[in-house]
Amino acid sequence: MSKWVEEEIETGLRVGYRLKKILDSSQSEFQTVDLVDLEPFGRTLMIDGLIQSTQCDEFVYHEALVHPALLAHPNPRSVYIGGGGEGSTAREVLRHKSVERCVMVDIDADVVTFCKDHLPENAAAFADPRLELIIDDAKAVLEKEQNGFDVIIMDLDDPLEGGPCYQ
Repeated sequence: MSKWVEEEIETGLRVGYRLKKILDSSQSEFQTVDLVDLEPFGRTLMIDGLIQSTQCDEFVYHEALVHPALLAHPNPRSVYIGGGGEGSTAREVLRHKSVERCVMVDIDADVVTFCKDHLPENAAAFADPRLELIIDDAKAVLEKEQNGFDVIIMDLDDPLEGGPCYQ
């Protein structure tokens, strides 16, 4: 008997993915985080039952999120990431040699730790001395910043009712 993960895309439209294996699961103060193996996508990060990224194509989202903004700036040295707990956005930001400081603020320490433990493709970003990781509310930290940033990137969950980005 096959097991499936079903995701509602919109009213009247659901997509199903064959679940090969549950690799790990955790519950934080804010959300449920799962690492699963889905056919045909491979290792997949899910938060509150919704796909966040997959091993086979996460780079498409993260490269498109980061590189246009950094390439549009003549010399991006200071970058702010709101959210981004999985580390992929920081990984792409830190590919730019001009970046001297990358501040990533995510509200959920448990998700960040989970991703550090399970997403080895982002290990170098988390270990990079240019990355300053802050566990706090991304909006509140940005509002308090005195020096500003050359580029601001928001990599947040959808604002679903009950989730950490819902207001």
